[in-house]
Amino acid sequence: MKIVVSGAGAASISCCRLYKDLGARAENITMIDSRGVIYKGRSAGMNSFKEEFASDTDDRTLSDAMAGADVFVGLSQGGVVSKEMVESMGERPIIFAMANPNPEITPDDVKVVRADAIMATGRSDYPNQVNNVLGFPFIFRGALDVRATAINEEMKLAAVYALAELAQRGEALPEVVKRAYPGENFDFGPDYIIPKPFDSRVLQYVSLAVAQAAMDSGVARQPIDVREYEERLIRTAAEIAKL
Repeated sequence: MKIVVSGAGAASISCCRLYKDLGARAENITMIDSRGVIYKGRSAGMNSFKEEFASDTDDRTLSDAMAGADVFVGLSQGGVVSKEMVESMGERPIIFAMANPNPEITPDDVKVVRADAIMATGRSDYPNQVNNVLGFPFIFRGALDVRATAINEEMKLAAVYALAELAQRGEALPEVVKRAYPGENFDFGPDYIIPKPFDSRVLQYVSLAVAQAAMDSGVARQPIDVREYEERLIRTAAEIAKL
């Protein structure tokens, strides 16, 4: 799987490290900054963090890297991706254009050239909003409730898998979510690959998974009864849904 990442700041570095933890191979990740592709031997604008993802490639521009790519992750600036770049990607491309307020390319422009693309942005007015509000509050909740000494990779991965599990579940969504997004389809598929920020069940799924991972990985100073904790989270989520 060829992954192209536009941006080389803290967000991009952290995301790419997480992708590696999830099984992506470092040699299949191409990172691009304002000077172009970060490749082995490049000297201009480099630092130790970029060096970690320097590619052994002849690609020098974003356009070069996008040819045949399976995944594009945008953590840079709006409008840097053209329709032609998207058209050159591999079959059923995954495009996460997360620059705000304007994504690297809009879903509307992607649809013009690639009906098979799976698309996400950081905006609430398009399907599949990727926002850190789905992670940070609930990761901290789980970590604090077991008095974790650190937030480690096991806990981050647990949060990732919990969000994926929730998105795929066929159970009825809380009414507050339906009211916040009238007329939207919430069946798991191209337009619904991640839970909505207003979904109160994220508290239950992510915090529980993070707390369990903290205990399993040995960083929890105050282990908890998982069944009781889950019931407490369900009650809290239900109260939130009524607000």
